Amino acid sequence: MTRPTLLRAALLLAFAGPGMAGAEQLLTVDATAPAPDPRTGTIKLGTAAAPGGHTLGINNQYLTRDGKPWLPVMGEFHYTRSPAASWDAELAKMKSAGIDIVASYIIWNHHEAAEGKFDWSGNRDLRRFVQLAHKHGLDVVVRVGPWSHAEVRYGGFPDWVVDAMPTRGNDPTYLRFVERYYREIGRQLDGLLYKQGGPVIGAQIENEYNLAGPGRGAEHIRTLKDLAVKAGIDVPYYTVTGWDQTLYPSGEVTPVFGGYPDEPWATSTKELPPKETYAFRFDTRVSGDLGAQTRASQQGTAETDMDKTPFLGAEYGAGLPAMYRRRTLVSSDDIASMLPVQLGSGVNLMGYYMFHGGRNPVGGTTLEESTKSGGYNDVPAINYDFNAPLGPDGQQRDVLASLRPFHWFLHDFGARLAPMTVRKPDVVPKDPADLGPPRWSVRSRGDAAFLFYDGHIRQYPTPAREQVRFVVKLPGGTVTLPRQPVDLPAGAYFAWPVNFDLGDERGQRLTYATAQPLAQLDDGTWVFAAQDGVPVEFAFGEKARGCVQAPHAHVDERAGAVVVDGIRPGLDAAFTLRCPGATPLTVLVLSQAQARQAAIGTFQGRRRLVLSEAQAYFDGGRLVLRSAGQPHVRAAVYPSTTLQSAGRDGLFQVFDTTLPTRAVAVAVKPLRDAQPARPVRIGGNANAAVQPDPEAFGASAAWLLDVGAANRSKDVDSLLLDIDFTGDVARLFDGTRMVDDWYYNGQRWQFDLGNLPQKRQGPLTLTVLPLRADAPIYLPREHRPDFGGKPQLAELKGVKVVPVYRVEIGK
Repeated sequence: MTRPTLLRAALLLAFAGPGMAGAEQLLTVDATAPAPDPRTGTIKLGTAAAPGGHTLGINNQYLTRDGKPWLPVMGEFHYTRSPAASWDAELAKMKSAGIDIVASYIIWNHHEAAEGKFDWSGNRDLRRFVQLAHKHGLDVVVRVGPWSHAEVRYGGFPDWVVDAMPTRGNDPTYLRFVERYYREIGRQLDGLLYKQGGPVIGAQIENEYNLAGPGRGAEHIRTLKDLAVKAGIDVPYYTVTGWDQTLYPSGEVTPVFGGYPDEPWATSTKELPPKETYAFRFDTRVSGDLGAQTRASQQGTAETDMDKTPFLGAEYGAGLPAMYRRRTLVSSDDIASMLPVQLGSGVNLMGYYMFHGGRNPVGGTTLEESTKSGGYNDVPAINYDFNAPLGPDGQQRDVLASLRPFHWFLHDFGARLAPMTVRKPDVVPKDPADLGPPRWSVRSRGDAAFLFYDGHIRQYPTPAREQVRFVVKLPGGTVTLPRQPVDLPAGAYFAWPVNFDLGDERGQRLTYATAQPLAQLDDGTWVFAAQDGVPVEFAFGEKARGCVQAPHAHVDERAGAVVVDGIRPGLDAAFTLRCPGATPLTVLVLSQAQARQAAIGTFQGRRRLVLSEAQAYFDGGRLVLRSAGQPHVRAAVYPSTTLQSAGRDGLFQVFDTTLPTRAVAVAVKPLRDAQPARPVRIGGNANAAVQPDPEAFGASAAWLLDVGAANRSKDVDSLLLDIDFTGDVARLFDGTRMVDDWYYNGQRWQFDLGNLPQKRQGPLTLTVLPLRADAPIYLPREHRPDFGGKPQLAELKGVKVVPVYRVEIGK
């Protein structure tokens, strides 16, 4: 072997970790350049001072609260699409899921269906909804339109407006009615604005607005803002949606952005190329096509305003709707993996649409967007599930568990992240479809940084990244992590800290960790979450020498560093730093599965960490647990309470309850066989598949459902009718009154029996319109049914009632 060959072999051995044969991949980013200081005065606020001296602010980089950086999480919840009796609990669930701001469209045709007759009662009681949000510590952003979209008939315009006048411009007749509508909103919000000590901190003007020309564009948005202020809607923040070449008056409003992991409004019946939501953005904020109903004729203001406004998000899809021609169904990882990408791209407000599903109100007509009324899309007449983290009946979906670890991270450490600048790695993908280079980013300010990584791309397999180490060049020196190369599993995504201040009296800093910061509890415990398949490693500087007590880990005190590794995440996976002259610091490391069970909130007078497979939320100092179908309910709590419990598991106090089983029978009786369905028609503004005409539903198969006694009890929170079918469109009727509907897409359809009208019209009837084998619609390949040579399918596989058990701890 020649000398150069020996040298190459030695280098390969030096870069290879113990027992690993591949060459080390050094992923490098230069973050040595100073982070620019924020600039104020680029955006005009409304009144941003509240009683007691509290303030909100904004600069060109981030939001502020009482003068400090603020990076909140916002979730959309439409009050008019949910029963008013449910709002209190649903808002508590949102707060307990890590939501800071609840956003809601105020949908015009939900409130003024007939000209001059406003309805603010019952499920339309905006004032009560905002008051309940305030009760649960949630801020509120009202999206006042007047055009909302929101998959609503005429985008939210009442029929009488559409019939009588031009819209979305400075037509005097239109503006007169908009002014009256805004004035009504102002009356409902009076006393609840931020300046009055209330929770309403923002208002979005219009939506997806990119129309240019006389009386349009920035001129129209300025007019609408002036009308809103005149109507008493005086709030700190005024926003507009910033995608699809939006137009607005620079400095008067702030653009907000979004992105979705698929495009249900698209016309393709195939899988789409990799979406931009999985590609870190270093030069733009607009994440592709977000489905604006109009087409722009000039460059949008948001593109030219990038140096004047912070990167705020309002519509990152926490789910997706099933539209008739394209019925996407996303996984938990499809959604949650977008978070490190958005945060690593500079997002400083993480806003979701939708966070809570719902159902359209039914009046003289159904109020959904449809091609029949000139809309671009067809959506179910009633159901607005959106595959959201919280379903229409408050169900916790799997995606919520995957999102919450990032919410806790932002709640406790968002103030550190907000002022940090995005740093572009040396090697990045050339475009969103380039699956070659690893996808990662760093945000830093000074020597403190967070590293964001995404190895998941919806519907596109990604490789494991072998023998990886990250090299982060900072002003005070380079940090290389971890100590030995690691393999990053396919599909992994996370945020890791670099030079993380632990806030002790000695200025102790965590040089890095290969685990994601989750929270700091009020007893001083720092909680981290591991990534499956990645060894957990914590590295400290010299100040930690001789301080680490780690009974379940290995401590290596080499020159210049203290490394804690060998940690097996779990309920007793903790180590403590006990340094002379400093308060002890405890570090708790959860497994990835445990972190996804985590809820954090005030319970028994302290902020505590709760781990449970059940849906957990906090309300009035109590812990509420909801378990769908399982009467055995268990929760682990840290730090411990003084309440009597079932014992301990590691560091956690365990509460364990088995409730009496509740069974509700459902008798299913065939009523009609399916008839041959009509061919799916191509048409509408999109020139794609449109939903069947009303008469076509006569071909539906039908069944009578005889549901046994469905009364709730103190131990049963709700009873969900769970329907498993294959077909095109399914509908549920109370007599002849439709109460819910569903497009088949592979997702289970559930309906809370408590939503049935008190005055029943007749028996429950379920209908299923056959799905034709030749239907030109998109279904995810994993959910497209096997027709077995049949021309159509309309099958009812099963109907059951799922009881949702409820346990309250700490009344």
